[in-house]
Amino acid sequence: MTENLLNFDADQLTAWFAGQGEKPFRARQVLRWMHKAGEAEFDAMSDLAASLRGKLKQQACVRAPKVMREELSEDGTRKWLLDAGMGNAVEAVFIPEETRGTLCVSTQAGCALDCAFCSTGKQGFNRNLSVAEIIGQLWWANRELGKNAEGNWPISNVVLMGMGEPLLNFDNTVSALHLMLDDNAYGLSRRRVTVSTCGIVPAMDRLREECPVALAVSLHAPNDALRNVLMPVNRKYPLRELMAACRRYLEKAPRDFITFEYVMLEGVNDSVQQARELVSLVREVPCKFNLIPFNPFPQTHYRRSGADAVRRFCDVLMHADIVTTTRRTRGGDIAAACGQLAGQVQDKTKRTLMEVRT
Repeated sequence: MTENLLNFDADQLTAWFAGQGEKPFRARQVLRWMHKAGEAEFDAMSDLAASLRGKLKQQACVRAPKVMREELSEDGTRKWLLDAGMGNAVEAVFIPEETRGTLCVSTQAGCALDCAFCSTGKQGFNRNLSVAEIIGQLWWANRELGKNAEGNWPISNVVLMGMGEPLLNFDNTVSALHLMLDDNAYGLSRRRVTVSTCGIVPAMDRLREECPVALAVSLHAPNDALRNVLMPVNRKYPLRELMAACRRYLEKAPRDFITFEYVMLEGVNDSVQQARELVSLVREVPCKFNLIPFNPFPQTHYRRSGADAVRRFCDVLMHADIVTTTRRTRGGDIAAACGQLAGQVQDKTKRTLMEVRT
């Protein structure tokens, strides 16, 4: 059975090469070919000895997930449906902007957290993605989009905000993050790589120690009673514990604030009084808010907050000197917007958080 080298970060690849009797610099060479050059064929890795190229062709491969379908939005957003095996598929989304290109990456086939307003969570949960399946989304997207006139890949930012909860696939997620940050691979700044979490407190503490990158926390409610309804994870890690974890994370974070994601649901979490509750909740956490328009999906009873409600809500936060932005929906016509990624998940058991190790 051949070894997929996309599954290894730098340390793991060095260890694998050592097991083959090869010196550490060979791992760096192959790492650069795979990720900096986007190369999958060992014969093209011209600075490797012919004998090593022959050995690699017998024992290894460079294999990203197969793309099953691609969709292009009117606004330039691109979405890829990627084969995750056994009837499962995940989605990755590229969002082009004038000053940056952002790739939204999935980390699980489905999601176990079952947030009430999220289409992805309603698909059930099948399994964690491997390192190759996570980093393979970036590898594939770069190759598909091609380098620009300056010879640079088009993706400058990566957000782990696709299907799944990244911190419930901790080890594979961190190995993929190491590759994103490695100068021999993608060389992205820690400030330009963002992990989004629903608030898995112990894993937030581990991430702070092992690979602190920018952090976005899906909040969506100003109090435990409402968040328990919208996000069942809150019953295990309530807001007081979550806010404390955010403060701890900032001790080593590459940015001096936490981004709180807040989807705006009409008549549910969008009142002026609830905005005031939020101000009180986050008073001791340096932060910014990203207000997200709700993106409807079949069988949901939630509705998007109106423009006036969003403006009043935003005004309360801004008056409290909290930087607040309202996200512009991108890729809505191809179901690539926030909360719409659904893919295909065969396992409909909806495993709960209590059944998934953290």
